[in-house]
Amino acid sequence: MTTIEDVTSAGAQPSRPRSRKLRGGLVTVGTVAALLAAMGLTVLGLGAADNAVANFDASSWLWSATRSEMARVNGITARVDTRMEVPGARRHQMQVTQTDRLLILRDLNTGQVSSLDLATLQITATTPTTPGLGVSVALHEDDAFVIDAVQGIVRQLDPRSLTPIGEPVHYPPGITGGAFDGAGRLWVGVPSEGTVSAVTAAELPATPGAAPPAGLSPKQIETYEVADQHHELVVSTLDDGVAVLDRTSASLVTVQGGRTQRAALSVTAPGSLPPRTSGRQVPVTVPGQRKVHVVRDGGEVLQFSVPGAGDRLTPAVAWADRFYCADESTGTVYSFDTNGQLVDTIEGSGRPGPLELEVRENHLFINPPGSSTAQVVDDRNQVRGVNKYANDVLGGDPPAAPPPPAPPKKPKVSKPGAPRAVTAAAGDASARVSWQAAAANGAEITKYVVEGAGQRHEVGANQRSLEITELTNGETYTFQVHAVNAKGDGPAKRSNPVTPTAEVPDPPASVTAEARPDGTVLVKWPVANGQGNKIARYAVTATSAGASAPAGDSTKTELVIPAGQLEYGTQYAFTVVSVTDKGAGSKASPVSNTVVPFAAPAAPTELQASTVADQPGTIAVRWAPAVDNGRPVTKYVVDVGGKTSEVTDTQTTVGGLGNGQNVTVKVKAVNEAGPGAEASTTARTVAPPRVTVTGSSADATSVTVSFTVDAGGGKVTCSAATGGKTASGSCSSLRVTGLMPGTAYTVTVTATNAAGKNSATRAQSTAAVYGRAICVNNTSSSDPEQHTWCNNPDNAMGVYSGTSMSTTQVGRAKYNGRYKALCKAKGEGINDYVYNPGKMGTSPNDRTYDWIRIEFGGGTGYISFAWFNLEGYDINSTGPLPSC
Repeated sequence: MTTIEDVTSAGAQPSRPRSRKLRGGLVTVGTVAALLAAMGLTVLGLGAADNAVANFDASSWLWSATRSEMARVNGITARVDTRMEVPGARRHQMQVTQTDRLLILRDLNTGQVSSLDLATLQITATTPTTPGLGVSVALHEDDAFVIDAVQGIVRQLDPRSLTPIGEPVHYPPGITGGAFDGAGRLWVGVPSEGTVSAVTAAELPATPGAAPPAGLSPKQIETYEVADQHHELVVSTLDDGVAVLDRTSASLVTVQGGRTQRAALSVTAPGSLPPRTSGRQVPVTVPGQRKVHVVRDGGEVLQFSVPGAGDRLTPAVAWADRFYCADESTGTVYSFDTNGQLVDTIEGSGRPGPLELEVRENHLFINPPGSSTAQVVDDRNQVRGVNKYANDVLGGDPPAAPPPPAPPKKPKVSKPGAPRAVTAAAGDASARVSWQAAAANGAEITKYVVEGAGQRHEVGANQRSLEITELTNGETYTFQVHAVNAKGDGPAKRSNPVTPTAEVPDPPASVTAEARPDGTVLVKWPVANGQGNKIARYAVTATSAGASAPAGDSTKTELVIPAGQLEYGTQYAFTVVSVTDKGAGSKASPVSNTVVPFAAPAAPTELQASTVADQPGTIAVRWAPAVDNGRPVTKYVVDVGGKTSEVTDTQTTVGGLGNGQNVTVKVKAVNEAGPGAEASTTARTVAPPRVTVTGSSADATSVTVSFTVDAGGGKVTCSAATGGKTASGSCSSLRVTGLMPGTAYTVTVTATNAAGKNSATRAQSTAAVYGRAICVNNTSSSDPEQHTWCNNPDNAMGVYSGTSMSTTQVGRAKYNGRYKALCKAKGEGINDYVYNPGKMGTSPNDRTYDWIRIEFGGGTGYISFAWFNLEGYDINSTGPLPSC
């Protein structure tokens, strides 16, 4: 069990702000339809206006990046009741901050901040901020702040008009955090000072956008020391207070009721916290070890492991006596009980990608912005799925889920390498030591250790510049720096020797920075006053949210930071130190303006080009979004076989190409920096089909042909025709029926697709059908005619030109003579019991009206079925003969 150290900060006076809410009325159909065009939000779906009522309890707004939509999910019903489209934000990262009455959106790709009044579903204001990571928005009831972590500026806004309230609160550059606790205090961490600080908001003016009374501004009300200077800090606000993870010393400090408590953690890799923690247990997630350390009230630290592999775990969230931890590599959320036992696995979308977990309105909302589904967990830990695209919302289905990534290969892990470029510059009884990052060697660096002048300092992994004080002017010092990771201490690297002196130059009076389209950043400053000494170089330090590191040295009054050295899409500001030829360094200059490095986009990924089966000369192209490299992708340029088009979506269809044409498909993204790298593939348009007949067979009245079809990449239909008869359907075998027996036919097989048709033929004869002329003497009959009818002189039956004995007789068929039968027809009824007893019966009413057409005397003629029996068939059957 880990003990907790109790420390009361002298002079800290906790306070609780007042509780107040904005007023708002019920939503009507008219107000829903009157959404302002400031952001172009559109309510989508059937009945959305009827559902857009003031039903705020247990609801949360969830972002869908693929569809550029906000969906309000009712936690009780797990259903979407209102949906809004955000034009121009597809696949953008969106920060969503909300209360029961207000919704504030910040588009990280564009920097635009928009405020939505949920009582009317109207956009009340928009304001620009610097795009990228580094600026965040915090909201509590009707208090709103914009936190510029890079510049260290915390500014209150009127959330209704997004206008500033009073003067901002200033901190050193590179702060971290910026979230409200349950008591309405905004907490920020200051790594350079090792402190955490609380800010309260000023009262809002009665009229949105009006200036507040003079002297009313947000106030910094509490500050607590929680770590040594330059330790890396992560902040999570509590129901009343704040928790601060000191990554450098591997400890968690909670500040509640004016008291600080520290718990040591047995971690060897950087940990993380959620922005907000509910309840009295604080989970610290260590993605690199796939472990969660829970600091309980009273000092106990519980430790448990998260199943799976890789390091893409989001910070675990405490909710309803459970801990929920998401694995972004699989889209899975794991649920653990208070003893750290795995009790549930929430599969979710089953696809990799970002996962957002937030506790709101007595529910936990699990939202993958790139998926159509979300989950809601109530206070009894019951999980229900949410279809964010349900209820006839405009637009198509979400893109198909990509295959899961291959399990990450475990890298070889060893102690870190030595820091690079360790330099020191002397100041007045001080020295500034700076260095470049050491190689992590498979395990994240947790801290750097700076030693020299009898001092030892531990600083955060992202704090690679340190001012060392309490030195003696005129004495020479050297310093050494080494990195630490889970495997231990790496080798140290020594700095150059420096001699502190009172003869230090002035810093440059100002610094400006410019992010350029080629990915570089240009930092400029005026010549500094050397105070009688020559300025030999200038050392430039880059500061981002919670981090500070050397950017480079220059002998000129400008520095070009190479492309890729700074992270695209992240905000940076810069300070400059003047260094004389005697190695004496100035204080740091004022901080520069904030810039966001950017470059042309990366090549689109997952490019696929396919034949459009039902359209001639057409190719369908789709791809995954390109990495924007710091500026939003404004369009994609698609070249298909020399035909160029521009689209804003990640798919298109290009027509007008030749049939059966092999084409090269090229796609590149364009942003403010211009076109990026190109992705390419090949495809083929639909070609006319080809048919090959492979076989045939026949019976008396049908022909069956077998064949193969090369569909040419299209959707093909097939038919066969002969003798005026046709058949269609299968493209491998067709049977044409209704043909004449014993007849030679030529069957034509035709295949058709969007590009055209092709045919092949096959000769095939139907099988012949034969019968015999029959007349049986019925000697048992009392009718003398029956005794003698078959004993006529030529022992034969009549064959006629038609189907009646009244037609012309074309000849006589000899008894038992064999003749080829062609077809059958209806005609004069003949008493077959007279001539062929047993054929139909023995009654005078038994008559046959069928006549059979036969080949006779070089021609054809008709013989009554009473006098003709078909070979191979029942005496009463006309067999397969077709109608004449």
